[in-house]
Amino acid sequence: MKVAAISLIILAVLIAIIPIFSDCQAAGRMITLANGKEIPLKCHWTGRAELGLALPLLTVGLTMLFSRRRESFRNLGLVGISLGIVTILLPTVLIGVCGMPDMPCHSTMEPALILMGVLVAGISLAVAARNWRREQEIA
Repeated sequence: MKVAAISLIILAVLIAIIPIFSDCQAAGRMITLANGKEIPLKCHWTGRAELGLALPLLTVGLTMLFSRRRESFRNLGLVGISLGIVTILLPTVLIGVCGMPDMPCHSTMEPALILMGVLVAGISLAVAARNWRREQEIA
């Protein structure tokens, strides 16, 4: 369980950091309005939302690392699955990234977040399934 917990902690940190350096605003690209004001593209807001997901995921990983109760692992695994799914949905369906394939968010941020979301959901599913199976054997 410690390997899964440390993996989730590392993934949470990566989910928080990667969008900061790979959104269009980091590359100096923004939308310029008719009045001259510049506003960030939607990939910026996807990155902010992913930062908001990284904190609860970090909490899940830390709690998993220090917890000793089997029921906790199953429940934390279920929370991790949902956070992994939302990590995938933010850049693909919910907010999205820029539509142009040459933008850094489309070529770097989106695939990285999808991969990390799949890893988070997979690790969490394995933790939940393993502990559910152990609970069934004990009962």
